[in-house]
Amino acid sequence: MRVALGIEYDGSRFCGWQSQPSKEAVQDHLQVALAQMAQHEVKVSAAGRTDAGVHALSQVAHFDTTTSRPQNAWVRGVNAFLPAGVRVLWASEVDPEFHARFSAERRSYQYVLQVSPVAPAVLSGRVGWYHRPLDIDAMRKAASYLLGEHDFSAFRASECQAKTPIKHLIQADIRQFGNVVLFEFTASAFLHHMVRNLVGSLVYVGKGEHPPEWMQVLLLQKDRRLAAPTFMPDGLYLTGVHYDPHWQLPVCRRTVPLG
Repeated sequence: MRVALGIEYDGSRFCGWQSQPSKEAVQDHLQVALAQMAQHEVKVSAAGRTDAGVHALSQVAHFDTTTSRPQNAWVRGVNAFLPAGVRVLWASEVDPEFHARFSAERRSYQYVLQVSPVAPAVLSGRVGWYHRPLDIDAMRKAASYLLGEHDFSAFRASECQAKTPIKHLIQADIRQFGNVVLFEFTASAFLHHMVRNLVGSLVYVGKGEHPPEWMQVLLLQKDRRLAAPTFMPDGLYLTGVHYDPHWQLPVCRRTVPLG
């Protein structure tokens, strides 16, 4: 049978999602824990491969097993074998045609940015940081140019393996909570480093280095070298993976609790 899982993890503790020779990726630890419960080797597929330092509040993955267990065992039992920093939130038996990655219709990310003269200590590794005030209205206007279907080559990492740079950005919201700025993005899919590159360029607009219209220029020029540097991973969270209701999955979207 095929089992889908909802997972959260603190990315600062791991070298990313995807399995690595060091065996310190989230996928490595999860597969070991699932194998303990299933009593056979397990291969896990996820909705998205987050980088080192990137967190997840609602990653979705699936695996196949010949072992019958109560759904709660795939949660409580597996969590007993997982290290601190990664937890299974829910488990659901699904149709064998379901695929965590290929069945996903869209994905959502949030980026949490602390704006303060001094870098955070307690929240180090969990929020991004910028040291000067930002013009939120200018950033919002810049973000509006990103909505819709575009070639996002200007925000694509050189090592990106996506077949096409054309993606449909459905949401690009920016909200402020005191000295914290929350970026929210939803798209059909994202390119490698796309969210961090978008945030970096929006911060350039916010600090007055470029006008909001610069974002439109970057989209048209399709040149990664012209956009801002990739922003730090610390404040990035995978917050949701959206599926057609016919898969009958639990809610696959959560938000960073800011206000």
